[in-house]
Amino acid sequence: MTGWGTDVLGDEFEQRTLQLGDDDQGEVVATIVRALPDAVPDPPTGWAKLRRRLKGLPLKDEPPMLDGVDVLYVHGWSDYFFHKRLARFWTTRGARFFALDLRKYGRSLREGQTPGYVADLVTYDEDISAALAAMAEDADTSRGPRRLVLLGHSTGGLVLSLWAARHPDVADALVLNSPWLEFQLAPLRAAIAPVIGLQARLRPLDSAPQIDLGFYARAQAEVAVEDDPIETNPLWRPVPSMSVHAGWLHAILDGHRRVSEGLDIPAPVCVLLSTHSALPTRWSEELTRADTVLVVDDIARSALRLGPSVTVERIDGALHDVFLSRQDARDESYARMERWVAGWVATLPRYAAPGA
Repeated sequence: MTGWGTDVLGDEFEQRTLQLGDDDQGEVVATIVRALPDAVPDPPTGWAKLRRRLKGLPLKDEPPMLDGVDVLYVHGWSDYFFHKRLARFWTTRGARFFALDLRKYGRSLREGQTPGYVADLVTYDEDISAALAAMAEDADTSRGPRRLVLLGHSTGGLVLSLWAARHPDVADALVLNSPWLEFQLAPLRAAIAPVIGLQARLRPLDSAPQIDLGFYARAQAEVAVEDDPIETNPLWRPVPSMSVHAGWLHAILDGHRRVSEGLDIPAPVCVLLSTHSALPTRWSEELTRADTVLVVDDIARSALRLGPSVTVERIDGALHDVFLSRQDARDESYARMERWVAGWVATLPRYAAPGA
């Protein structure tokens, strides 16, 4: 692993390259990004102090809500980490926030590599293990073991769900933002999986058909907040999205099959989803208030197979990435997540006070 250095997101963030060896396309790396939290201000007094308490914000003389919590975020398909606002949600409540650009995505993509390609989602165990090792290096464990929250969007939600099932004693909670838990043509998945599997064995890098007219990216641009813009690298988050290859699609379908059979994740899970889906075949304003990527009702049903403790939060007007929705739906998404996280924290033993 290299040392921490300046990240493309600016002074609030640092990044570190995680060396993962080589494959037939050359050097393989993942990249971990960490948010640098602001110092907790001096405690307010009077009504200002009461308002901070009602909002759940920390005071200098008491630990913040998420003291002792680490968050690891994993992005979706044709994507990478750029969510400054999401990181601030966690750091302002006392958590340490980290994000992982998986191999061949975003900061981790190297020349000559097939973007986003793996033939087995278990491959990402190495990326996640390296990220957790980097997180542990300067973790303060003097007051007890830290809590780990896994935060995944879309394909990242699928990857983290499968990982948590294989490593049942590591994560303390999962928060999933529109996780890709089921194929969009769910009734046909079992029928097409053998065909895709054969193609994956014979010609794994063949491109699979997909249609991306750019409407999801347009919807995000339409609802963006002018005074807090989201800027992305078009090479790392292209429109239309990256090519889908047979070997990768076979890995995804196998992940969907495993979810359908039940994962039995012991940690509590929160799933955030839009209330409805819309087909992006032609542009309309409806696309700015719906998930145009997944069939959300199928995802809601599949979510119940993740484990014994699953909360499904449906947000009216949310996009596929609920935290990039129009402001009313985005604010509701953060409010739902905060309510769930506060309830989860309330069930935990109190993190030991300094010097205890």
